[in-house]
Amino acid sequence: MTWLRALREVVRSGLTIEEARLEPLLALRTAVGVALVIGPALWLASPAYAASAALGAYSAGAATFQRTWRPRKVIALGAGVGLALGTFLGYLAAGRLATFLPLLAVWAFAAGMAWAVGSTAGIVAATTVGSMLVTVTLPTSIGRALEHAGIIALGGVAQALLILLFPIRRWGAHRDALADALAAVADYARRLRHDPTAPFDAEPLMTARDAAAVTPSQARTRPSVLHGPRGLAERIRPVVAALADPGVGAPPEGPGRDRARELLDAAAEVLDAAARSIRRGTPAEVSPGSTDALCVDEEHEVLEGPARQAAERLVELLGEALEIARCGTPGRTPAPPVPEDAQVLVRPTMFRLVPVVVRAVRRELRRDSPVFRHAVRLAAVATLGYLIAARLPVGHGYWVPITSVMVMRPDFHQTYARAVARLAGTLAGVALATGMVRALGPDAQVFGLLAVVSAGLSFMLNRTGYAYSQCFTAAYVVFLLGMGGQAWEQTVPERVVLTLLGGALAMLAYVVFPAWETPRLPGRLADWLAAEGRYAAAVLRSYAEPTREHHADLRRALLASREARAAWQEAYDRARQEPVRPRGLTSREAEEAQEAIKGFDRAAMLMESHVPRADSRPVPEAERLAEALEADTAQAAVDVREHRNPDWARVEEALHAWEGAAAGDGSPVVRRGAAMQKRALEALATAVSRTPLERDVGSAREEQRVRAAAATEGDGSGSAHRGG
Repeated sequence: MTWLRALREVVRSGLTIEEARLEPLLALRTAVGVALVIGPALWLASPAYAASAALGAYSAGAATFQRTWRPRKVIALGAGVGLALGTFLGYLAAGRLATFLPLLAVWAFAAGMAWAVGSTAGIVAATTVGSMLVTVTLPTSIGRALEHAGIIALGGVAQALLILLFPIRRWGAHRDALADALAAVADYARRLRHDPTAPFDAEPLMTARDAAAVTPSQARTRPSVLHGPRGLAERIRPVVAALADPGVGAPPEGPGRDRARELLDAAAEVLDAAARSIRRGTPAEVSPGSTDALCVDEEHEVLEGPARQAAERLVELLGEALEIARCGTPGRTPAPPVPEDAQVLVRPTMFRLVPVVVRAVRRELRRDSPVFRHAVRLAAVATLGYLIAARLPVGHGYWVPITSVMVMRPDFHQTYARAVARLAGTLAGVALATGMVRALGPDAQVFGLLAVVSAGLSFMLNRTGYAYSQCFTAAYVVFLLGMGGQAWEQTVPERVVLTLLGGALAMLAYVVFPAWETPRLPGRLADWLAAEGRYAAAVLRSYAEPTREHHADLRRALLASREARAAWQEAYDRARQEPVRPRGLTSREAEEAQEAIKGFDRAAMLMESHVPRADSRPVPEAERLAEALEADTAQAAVDVREHRNPDWARVEEALHAWEGAAAGDGSPVVRRGAAMQKRALEALATAVSRTPLERDVGSAREEQRVRAAAATEGDGSGSAHRGG
């Protein structure tokens, strides 16, 4: 992608309104938390104390809107403490560049490394850097600095108390995650009616699993309905795929295909009803037609063989989903039976999280890590922005580094899109608030009220787009400055200029010290291929020796393959938005390789749907194929990293030996699935294998295709943006 096209995408993304469900009650509660600290501070102390209290309450409230499964009150308290600590340490070092700049650099680097833990930790940590930069306006005594730090922490405490006293959908995010997982499987079943090989995105299942991990205190109060349906969705997904597939399930045409479509339609309706029941906490109705379709007639059933086995298994699983749909009241919802070998997903407490954080940060302390490079950029930009602002003949120069710190992200697209969105939102918010300040005149109480209203609107629009939330955030800051007696003529134009300068500095930092994903695509693809090979081998070993241990290994391999696929997809999506020439893999090769591995994964999933129970007859031939698959995919992963042609000699030999064995081995599904996997591996080899001459010609063709696409888009007739 060229720089011009990438910048167009950045502007479009930064100003896009995202379709998100507004949560006015949550926004109102958080705005009330801001009001509860601003009002008493204005009445009992001064506007300066009120501004400090507002900083803590607003930032702690904003932190609770981040995507996290921990209790919101814990997030609010943690944000308040971090803001207070950053403020106080910043005061201790303020006044001398020799002490403040090293502290700022170290603190900003640590905030950047917080992304190793997750996006929520990274965003909250960035706000603490902003609070440290504001310390230049604090009084000149340690006692007063402690008072301001305590008031900032009090803002976080106020938000936590409101969350505790007035819970709004306390388990709402967890319910939504579980309902989304069931709804995703329902949509998958519906698409399989028309496309038997339709793809499935496992992200909702991964999100539901993440939401299912709870702390010990959460486990004691978690609703019973959140215990089991996730496993139900996991078990239904491969079964509906196996039923719809023409190779191992229903025939392509005829009564068998009609019966499969009927079962898939009933499955979609039942799963949607179960999702509504979990999301709302109320019973949901299922039409009598769908209930009747789930009755398998032993004499007149048209499905045979593996297709009939899949149908019977699907009816059994949907029976559990029907119980959920019909008994959706929180106190009555039964939890589906949990397998004996299933383990409760436990999330560490805040204190036990420390060694986990240390290990995560240590893994990212390497030069090629995007998180490490982001931390270096953050530290450099924060200190450089502070130095530049100190030399400018304007007040409030700290807005330069604050803007840079708040818009910077570990990847190119988000950093640039947020810089554009912040500038646009700041211009609109400043213009709106300035007009109101001029019309109303100096009145601290009125400005405090307007600041609370602006904060509430910012919270409510938080998930609809950064630019629109930032508009009211800018208005909120203008009203706080007006409440403190700052003249708008001195602050508003300066903030616009400083915001522009800070955004430009953040964008320039990514160009100077980037963390491009494009060169890492071969490595991400190799990791995904190796993980899929281990998953496929685990499935085959469950056929070769159907024991509980092998079933547990299969589950672990499945989760690892999903994580590797998610890492590849994230890298692939970022690479497609980067203004960098393809290195190692062209766009077409990456897309073809991705489709080939998806086909390989799908074949393993189909075999998983018919994995025999622990007391079933083993299939010894599957063990040799499992060893061959695991060895060949592991070696192929090395070959992909080093740009060599992969080879599947072991797999071909194992399949040839299996074909020479007795035909009546009782495993038609696994043999057909193995053949599908071999075709997928051959497609992968075709996608990534090239001679040196073909590699040169392919690179030239890729460059020509990119230039032609850019020229076509410039003429306004470009093709639609394709998904990854």
